[in-house]
Amino acid sequence: MKKLGLLIAIIVAVTSTSCKNSTTKKESHNSEKKVHWTYDGETSPAHWAEIEKNSDCDGKKQSPINIIDINTKPTQQKENPLAILYSPTTAISMAINNGHSIQFNFEVGDSIQYHGATYHLSQIHFHEPSEHTIDGIRYPLEIHLVHKSKQNGFTVMSVLAKEGQESQLFEFLESFLPIEAAKTKEIHQSLDLTTLFPENKNFYSYNGSLTTPPCTENVNWIIFKDPIIVSLEEVLKLKNNMPLDNYRNEQPINDRSVSLNVHH
Repeated sequence: MKKLGLLIAIIVAVTSTSCKNSTTKKESHNSEKKVHWTYDGETSPAHWAEIEKNSDCDGKKQSPINIIDINTKPTQQKENPLAILYSPTTAISMAINNGHSIQFNFEVGDSIQYHGATYHLSQIHFHEPSEHTIDGIRYPLEIHLVHKSKQNGFTVMSVLAKEGQESQLFEFLESFLPIEAAKTKEIHQSLDLTTLFPENKNFYSYNGSLTTPPCTENVNWIIFKDPIIVSLEEVLKLKNNMPLDNYRNEQPINDRSVSLNVHH
């Protein structure tokens, strides 16, 4: 009986150790899978290239950049290469808090033409403070209007914002806040998105990337030179619904040039 008791004890011990090892392996495997990019700590933008495998995050044409106005090249074309073909009733399908930003998705319909190619409006989202800087100045807010072609090319229009008077468009968009992280709200309402842009439509342009993983390159960037004005309250309301400082740090320009498009 003593031998039988000893054998049972050994079997129990081995089984217990095996289960623990199996659990530890599972936990380790799960923790590896859960590593995801953020704007803070060990998963912040400085580490994106390491944790986001098969991404372009360590490429040579990354965004955002610091635009130094005196170094920009005036474009030679007489015709404006950008045509914003938005209707006065652009239809929002839903609002999303994806854990990185507040994003509004649009129903199919509106588009822009850039250098003769058509790009369809997909979504807008926000970075606070701005990702792009002009002459080293970082604005309180940057709005990205993401457009995609049928060939999966991207053109992103960027509108910078400074604090001042209230924006009616922002009041409308923020009426759908707050939204908790990983939640969505169905909207299916329309707005006049053309009122989002500054009166002066002069813009900088360059070839860059998406500013979030997978940091896809060959993105046409259009950054309007003049900022729009939104209220401090509107800036703070957005901030309360997004991660603190949800911007990527400045990327090297390398051998790229930045154009200044001036049209009267």
